Order: sequence, then C-alpha cells, then structure tokens
Amino acid sequence: MELRRTVRVSNDHGLHARPCHSIVSAAQSFESDLRIRSGTREVNGKSILELMTLNAGLGTELELSARGRDAERCLAAIEALFAGRFGETA
Repeated sequence: MELRRTVRVSNDHGLHARPCHSIVSAAQSFESDLRIRSGTREVNGKSILELMTLNAGLGTELELSARGRDAERCLAAIEALFAGRFGETA
C-alpha cells in the first residue's frame, strides 16, 4: 500500500543542500521507498542529488509518497522535518 502526504516548504532558503541531506538521512533509516513530487516532477526521496533538482523554494507544496511496511513512520519523520523548518530559525 502507498501512503501520501502533502507538505509545504516553510524554511526561508527552501530545499538547499542541508535540508535535502536531512530528508535523505531520515528516509534511509526506513525500509520503505520514498518519492517526492513537485508539480509534474517526481524524485527519489533517498537521493540528495535528485531532491536538489526539485528547486523547491519557500512556499512550494510537495507531495510525499511512501510504500513499504514502515511507510507511516517514514512519512511521519519526513513531515516532522518540514514542520520543524529543518532547524532553521530565520
């Protein structure tokens, strides 16, 4: 079964290298596959290079999808990173 969630980029600098690294590091701790879509472009959420090609700036809405036995936990972890603005305060 595939689960989906929608998140919005709320950190001022968008998905630059550090947030992308945080997503990949979290995603790799789960067995499930993670895909991230921005508009018509969909990438592997476990690939920093692919994530960076999304060019997702502040306010960009992204669709997360995970497939696997720990998909719910995977999505919750990724959602928490977005909710916490990847630790960026400004």
